[in-house]
Amino acid sequence: MNTAESAFGMPVKGPDKIDMAAAIAAIVTISSVGVAIGLSFPLLSILLEQRGYSSTLIGANTAMAGIASMVAVPFVNPLARRIGLVNTLILAAAIAAVSLMGFYYFPGIIAWFGLRIVFHGAITASFVLSEFWINSSAPENRRGLVLGVYATVLSIGFGAGPALLAIIGSKGVLPFTVGAAIIAASVIPAILARAHQPDTRQAPQSHSVVRYVLLVPMATIAAFVFGSVEQAGLALFPVYGARNGFNETGIALLLMVLALGNVVLQIPLGMLSDRLRDRRLLLLFCAAIGALGVGILPFAVSHLSLLITGIFIWGGVTAGMYTVGLAHLGARLSGTDLAQANAAFVLCYAIGMVIGPQLVGIVMDFNDPDGFAWAMCGLFSAYVVLGIARFGRKDTSASSGA
Repeated sequence: MNTAESAFGMPVKGPDKIDMAAAIAAIVTISSVGVAIGLSFPLLSILLEQRGYSSTLIGANTAMAGIASMVAVPFVNPLARRIGLVNTLILAAAIAAVSLMGFYYFPGIIAWFGLRIVFHGAITASFVLSEFWINSSAPENRRGLVLGVYATVLSIGFGAGPALLAIIGSKGVLPFTVGAAIIAASVIPAILARAHQPDTRQAPQSHSVVRYVLLVPMATIAAFVFGSVEQAGLALFPVYGARNGFNETGIALLLMVLALGNVVLQIPLGMLSDRLRDRRLLLLFCAAIGALGVGILPFAVSHLSLLITGIFIWGGVTAGMYTVGLAHLGARLSGTDLAQANAAFVLCYAIGMVIGPQLVGIVMDFNDPDGFAWAMCGLFSAYVVLGIARFGRKDTSASSGA
């Protein structure tokens, strides 16, 4: 009997208690990588802009991150099965650190497209394996809490990257060296906790990564919505704010509110998910509140307190879909099935990264600037419709909680 499908009969309990060594090692490892990502993303964009490249080309170069993730995902678990999870993390960190330095030593734009693919492909491997490790280290009744802590610490890491860049500046080799050093050091906790790594050296799965998108659609499509809304927000909210009369300082402050909602709400949402028999209910709630949060933006732009509230909610529940979606995966699958499903989860997030900004941008062109809010509201609402349809199914796959 297929492990993934049989696991749907009841929640996967996981270990009896939190494997603290594993959870801490995996969270610190990937959150350190998050600091490097938060440093490198604005650094590369700043340097391209200083060299006079168009915004279209800068956007195309940035889009390589999502494409690289889609390409890399199917290869991560086969490699981990061959050499082990921690060894794969070490290899990914080495490739990411070297390629990050390559941006400095090979400044040509063509080289940067290739380096983006290599760099983000390696980063994707780190995310797939670290999130699998975190998920498998937690028991069912604490999985949401552990993943909420992970999401919070990762968000802080993402925020620390730009702050670090502001301190060291974008000139010379220093920011590249610092970023590469952080990535290289990120695997130290994983090496120290090697004895606690999950077993990935099992027989290859009969199902591809894509197959797992369909096995747990409420989780994987939540990742797609999160990737779409997150990237569209980062790329186009400054445009939306400027077209509604906000200056750069005001837009920056509103983005801080967005990030604050992301940080503050993840642990409460994770803990709440641990109290629910079916985490799909919380995923639906997050999507519905997210739709409301962005839906009020066109009516709230002239009312600052309402605008701040909507943005705070939008930031928190959007990231909550990722956190609770991961917990839902861990509740339904285990072992290499969970590893494959986690890869599918990241794949859907990467697809959202590519599609979301394009979709929202197109709608903004038809309805400027409020199309920004309506497109994002539509993404959340489509997920709500999917969820209601899943709950309405009478077949066995629906009753199993997939």
